[in-house]
Amino acid sequence: MGNFWALVKKGNTSSATAALGNTGLAIIKAIGASFSGSGTMFASAMHSVADAVNQGFVFLGSVLAERQPTKRFPTGFGRVVNLFCMIAVIVVTIMAYETFHKGLKLIKHPEEASNFWLNFIILLIAIVIDGSILIKAMKEIVKETRSGAKGLGIIPSAIRNAGRAAPPTRLVFYEDVVATLGALFALIAIILAEYSSFKLMDGIATILIACLMIGVAFKVGYDNMVGLIGVAAPKDVEDRIGAIILDNPDVTDIGKMRIVQEGKNYHVEAYVELRKGFSLAEATEINHRVRAKLLEDPDVADVTLGIMDDNGIISWKRP
Repeated sequence: MGNFWALVKKGNTSSATAALGNTGLAIIKAIGASFSGSGTMFASAMHSVADAVNQGFVFLGSVLAERQPTKRFPTGFGRVVNLFCMIAVIVVTIMAYETFHKGLKLIKHPEEASNFWLNFIILLIAIVIDGSILIKAMKEIVKETRSGAKGLGIIPSAIRNAGRAAPPTRLVFYEDVVATLGALFALIAIILAEYSSFKLMDGIATILIACLMIGVAFKVGYDNMVGLIGVAAPKDVEDRIGAIILDNPDVTDIGKMRIVQEGKNYHVEAYVELRKGFSLAEATEINHRVRAKLLEDPDVADVTLGIMDDNGIISWKRP
């Protein structure tokens, strides 16, 4: 049990926070939808239910992904989180279909909504909560990708670097962009429905929210499919690891290097060229030092290094 709680503490905090926040939002939105009969509120509640289930699954996946490698699974469990994210995609797709179907029904047969101020207050609360979760996810992206952005700079940095963040953080970011926009659409829809004669807005906003959910499902599904197959590390990560290797004065070049991203971790395989004249024991000692230095990076899960004599040709250039 002690080991389990240690793993829980290492789980993705963005997805845990988002799961709790969206559970609360789903409950209050469902109450609002049942009292008012608003289709937009129903769509927003469905979206929050989908988000809560997804992010709960993803948090569990991030916890299991922290398990140490075993004899049977020597490279660890990093890709488990990708599997859980794929389950989340299925949930979002089902919820999106139900929401879209509800929107079509409201366009064909518009319904009069009541309790305007209840819906208004609930959606304002939703925007604040979803916006707060989104900001937390942005900060997590900045931290994971080491972009160093601060203040308002985290917004463009998070958008630019979202694809390099851990799968759970990516999912929370994409889903809460949609959740915040969805709550905003819903707020606009109930205001127009209350103060104008355009009664179709309820159905239109419901369909727009469904389309946003489908977009998230596609994006998250694609990213995690790539992650399950095994994807190369981003260029800046490759440059950073290459620089660590070449910082050793006995290493003259990197003959070949492959870095595979698995979840939030990287697996490094490389052949390094050493200055000529070392004995086998000395070369082995250098290998151990370089490997130990690489493993100090918290994102590097394991390192396999081969040793070669310097061939006089520079294959790897520093950025």
